[in-house]
Amino acid sequence: MSRGILLGLSAYLLWGLSPLYWKLLDHLSSADVVIHRILATGVVLALAHSVLRTWRRLGSEARNPRTRTNALLAGTMLAANWLVFVWAVANDQVVETSLGYFINPLLSVVLGVAVLGEHMRRLQWIAVGIAALGVVVLTIDVGTLPWVSLALAGTFGVYGLVRKTSPVGSLDGLSLEMAAMAPFALVALAVRGAADEGIVGLSDPGLDLLLLGTGVVTAAPLLLFASAARTTELSTLGLMQYVAPTIQFLLGVIVFGEEWSGGQALGFVIIWSALALFAAEGFARARQRPRPIATHG
Repeated sequence: MSRGILLGLSAYLLWGLSPLYWKLLDHLSSADVVIHRILATGVVLALAHSVLRTWRRLGSEARNPRTRTNALLAGTMLAANWLVFVWAVANDQVVETSLGYFINPLLSVVLGVAVLGEHMRRLQWIAVGIAALGVVVLTIDVGTLPWVSLALAGTFGVYGLVRKTSPVGSLDGLSLEMAAMAPFALVALAVRGAADEGIVGLSDPGLDLLLLGTGVVTAAPLLLFASAARTTELSTLGLMQYVAPTIQFLLGVIVFGEEWSGGQALGFVIIWSALALFAAEGFARARQRPRPIATHG
């Protein structure tokens, strides 16, 4: 196994196992957790820039008005995504979070068509249609739209769309996004602190450590993925992206014992069929036209 594949799998493994960490904080409000996650991630990324000596490059990128606007929009989508995810884990909906990240690649393709004018191939349209059928089956079974899944897929899909239009690399991009969100997080932290509610320094040391650790939990897989992307084919990384939601799904069903009905099983099978078609089509096309990964930051 190559070093790049090992790094990529490590990143997706950490993302997949992340509900275990967020579950430790389920007694706090989701807003408190996300506030600390934004600030703690910013600190970890600042340390990374110090080690890598990339502050000058980051400062140059931050002076671009369009880059700052993209960072604000992307940061808002990411914060919303985190809020929904943390809330869902705390409220025993880990299985539904996995569905959101299963359908995200399909939604991203649709957004590319709608916003960027990209063209979908016939098999991609078929895959999207099959996935939509799966969502309908889940809606009928549960009696309501799977809003957690759709919110996660939607916010992360828009986030990916904004990042795609930005020339900034993954490390620098996330750093600017956290910088854009930090003022809002600090204001919220001050308000919450005035009310003496679940923030660092106002609770027990163990909880403080968990809240500060959210930065490592967030930044570590990103840095691993960024390293993997430099040496691993895009088609390989594309297939590996399903590792994380698969682990989340197994955690929800086996570890957390979430309810699992026959209708949900049918809906997931339909969506997995769509993903299999989508992944196979993309993998075959990438093999026909290999292209190198170009990343920076």
